[in-house]
Amino acid sequence: MSSQLTQERPASWAESKHNIKRKWAMPFFAIEWLFEWCAYYLSNWRFLHVVNYLRTFGILVAVIFYFSESGDRLKQKHYQAWQVINTAQGKGGNGGRLDALQELNEDRVPLVGVDVSGAFLQGLHLEKANLARANFSSADVRNAVLVSIDFSDADLRSTNFRDSSLHNAWFRNAALDDTDFSAADLSGADLSGASLNGADLRNANLRGIDWQHIANIKGANIAGVKEPPEGFVSWALKNGAVQTPSDAH
Repeated sequence: MSSQLTQERPASWAESKHNIKRKWAMPFFAIEWLFEWCAYYLSNWRFLHVVNYLRTFGILVAVIFYFSESGDRLKQKHYQAWQVINTAQGKGGNGGRLDALQELNEDRVPLVGVDVSGAFLQGLHLEKANLARANFSSADVRNAVLVSIDFSDADLRSTNFRDSSLHNAWFRNAALDDTDFSAADLSGADLSGASLNGADLRNANLRGIDWQHIANIKGANIAGVKEPPEGFVSWALKNGAVQTPSDAH
């Protein structure tokens, strides 16, 4: 490091002035020569070496502190996200909740029991999120990506899941009364113990759903369902479901 600071000794004035071709340029060469000698003496000043070492050490300390405090910064980030969600609880609109939910889920923070009832959450992206016992009632969650999500024991009454991807979602013992699943992808979903009273399942993809233990499907509209499991349609109609293509049902 000292080799980077130390300069070669400049030529003497007697040697330097021999290179000056024109007398009028001598003052300018003299000033340059003085600066070269000042730089030379400063480069050999030990104090500057110490300052350079301290600067490098300071950068190292700053890096150590940055990584040592990363956990605290992450906690602060999560706290702020929860604050956004809780402050907007019971209110309509987005209120920053969509981004807050996605940030928490990206950091693998469980969202158990979260209350976003009535929120506007179109396009929500929460793959493999733990939303057991969550309250999404009356929320607008159209065009969402909720693959392999856990909605066990959740309150999803009157939630709008139109055109959403809910592939392999868990709805065990969930309240799905009057929920809108029209044109949604429910393939592989577990509906054991779920109540689907009055739910809209028109044109929904039901391939491979676990339906044998659905608690209630009375009044649910199953018109145009895609790839329903064998026996599902007849069972649903027998237990009060309807097939009405239009919204009038």
